[in-house]
Amino acid sequence: MRTSSAIVLAIIAAAAGAFGYRSLSPMSSPAASQSAEKHGEYGGKEEKEGKEEKAANEHVEQDEHGADRIRISDVKLAAAGATFAEAGPATLTETLSFNGALRANQETVVQVTPRFPGLARAIKRRIGDVVGKDEVLAAIESNQSLTVYDLKAPIAGTIIDRQISLGEYVSEQKPAFVVADLSTIWVDLSIYRQDLRRVRIGDEVLIDPDDGAGDIKGAISYLAPVGASETQTAIARVILKNPDGRLRPGLFVTARLILAERKVAVAVHAGAIQSFENKTVVFVREGEDKLEARPVELGDADPKFVEIRAGISPGEKYVAENSFVVKAEMGKGEAEHD
Repeated sequence: MRTSSAIVLAIIAAAAGAFGYRSLSPMSSPAASQSAEKHGEYGGKEEKEGKEEKAANEHVEQDEHGADRIRISDVKLAAAGATFAEAGPATLTETLSFNGALRANQETVVQVTPRFPGLARAIKRRIGDVVGKDEVLAAIESNQSLTVYDLKAPIAGTIIDRQISLGEYVSEQKPAFVVADLSTIWVDLSIYRQDLRRVRIGDEVLIDPDDGAGDIKGAISYLAPVGASETQTAIARVILKNPDGRLRPGLFVTARLILAERKVAVAVHAGAIQSFENKTVVFVREGEDKLEARPVELGDADPKFVEIRAGISPGEKYVAENSFVVKAEMGKGEAEHD
């Protein structure tokens, strides 16, 4: 009996201890319970608001025609490098593309050689210097008379080469300087043999120096009567004015020969065209913050513009460059919605 009583007392004591532990627990107090409920309420509210905001930014919806729409701000698009333009009329061109190189106008390049052999006693100008006609380039001491004479620039231009150093022996056998008038530049285009029959003197050409400043219009003024056996090409030359020195001899360029032109009523930039859900689309601005993946019917195209035969009206604002950013966002929105 004593043993049984001891066991009963031990069980009662253990139960009382557990009850006391629960009483001392912070979560068991009324204030703690209210705090937890309050925290849960606010946490749930914040989480809900965050989800709603995320949905507002990324959720893809559909308009009455079934086209997908997504909300993206102009700020976000600008940060991603996307730009807008307005759909409207454009002139499409049929062109041939060529590679070419800039050269100094060889009719305005002069090699300056000493009149008498001797020693270079002074060097007045360097490569890149702009000089006037009869400006002194160097002083040469003649071997014959031992007198010093001036070596002068025969034309105004830019020094593009120098083959003379101070104290060096110079003679009429080697030019000391090369002076070129770079106010005009030759553009030598390489024309493949299969395209030669389509190229004529006087044809308009758009030259792209690839410096971000746009194309330069010119016309073919010369076609070489012979070709290069190594490349199986012939030279077509365009002469361009170069008053600001934008064109530098030695650099490569690309060119487009305009074969035909056609005006269209509605066109968009080529970079606007995307494929989305097996449809050809352009992302058109709807309202202030929505972009619609507008299905379009394409017509003719050139390297810059694409004709739109159906789907977009003149004046509508669309994503013209880096439109893949919108496509990526819309794809993520679709995945999260699913």
